[in-house]
Amino acid sequence: MQKIEYEGKVLVLNYNNPQPLLDHAIHMLERHGVKREDMEITETPSAKVGSIVVEIWPYELVIARVRTIRNDSFISGTEFKIELKLDENGNYIDYL
Repeated sequence: MQKIEYEGKVLVLNYNNPQPLLDHAIHMLERHGVKREDMEITETPSAKVGSIVVEIWPYELVIARVRTIRNDSFISGTEFKIELKLDENGNYIDYL
């Protein structure tokens, strides 16, 4: 399992995701080495160059590192993705 290498806060972008999805995303980030107290769940991140940003999608988490900042927006490059799986009832499962 690939660990997330980070310093400081990990910005978790949450745009009105359902609570089960957010809870499972946090759980999977913990499984990949991010401490819960290091996660900052936000809609409007204030990222710095080198920060880790996590985008939550229904079936995956996209882990990216901020490369540059322009006009209060950040440009990031994808480091890797974490697949999120569902069981036959539509509940998120821990497959690791």
